[in-house]
Amino acid sequence: MNAQLIPTTNPTYSPPSTVADNPRQMDLTSLARRAQTEGRRFYNHEEYDARFAYELFRRALVERDELAWTFLFEHYAPLVEHWVRRTGAFTVSGETSDFFVSEAFTRFWRAIPAARFEAFPNLAALLNYLRRCASCVVIDAARSQAYADLLPEEAVNWNDQRMAHADEEATERVGREEFWQLIEAQLTSETERLVVRCSYQLGMKPGDIYERWQNLFSDVHEIYAIKRIVLNRLRRHAMLRELY
Repeated sequence: MNAQLIPTTNPTYSPPSTVADNPRQMDLTSLARRAQTEGRRFYNHEEYDARFAYELFRRALVERDELAWTFLFEHYAPLVEHWVRRTGAFTVSGETSDFFVSEAFTRFWRAIPAARFEAFPNLAALLNYLRRCASCVVIDAARSQAYADLLPEEAVNWNDQRMAHADEEATERVGREEFWQLIEAQLTSETERLVVRCSYQLGMKPGDIYERWQNLFSDVHEIYAIKRIVLNRLRRHAMLRELY
């Protein structure tokens, strides 16, 4: 499946009702092959059937079929990597995309035991949750870096999330440049901009900043105070809370 695409909630394609097209009765290899075929249909904006991929998830998560899980990982890893790279915090996380893909699938696996599978009634719901896992593992790693202080305490707001058209989905997550533009817009003075840039882009400590620009600050404690004020302001910002 192309890394930019996820299916909508209600696919319009309805295949003939034959034994060969019944996902529950198919052998695993045939099921995985059919799921890939339907994924290509979706990528080509053709009518498609999401039941086959959904059944693949069911066997992996409900039956705990390791081979089904392997097929899922191989099939959706490019999509998860796309989500990882589109998460604003990825560039400052200090980890590779491969690392986060593995972590996202691990979190997803642990979060959906067999008893919980029915809470995800279709493929779109499952992929939506997998996307959530991908974003969360990136944000968790980013918060271990000093830069991550800029991220709100509640980094991801999933209440209003929806499954969009593929082109909208691909551009939904804000990039690093847009993130910094949003941060810059919330800064009210040149001293705030200086403190934020030096602290989170250059990795400088307050003492280093003060030593370099003593003419701008009364003492090093003023720099600490500016950081606290800015961080509190950013954490209350509605758009940052929605995006991250």
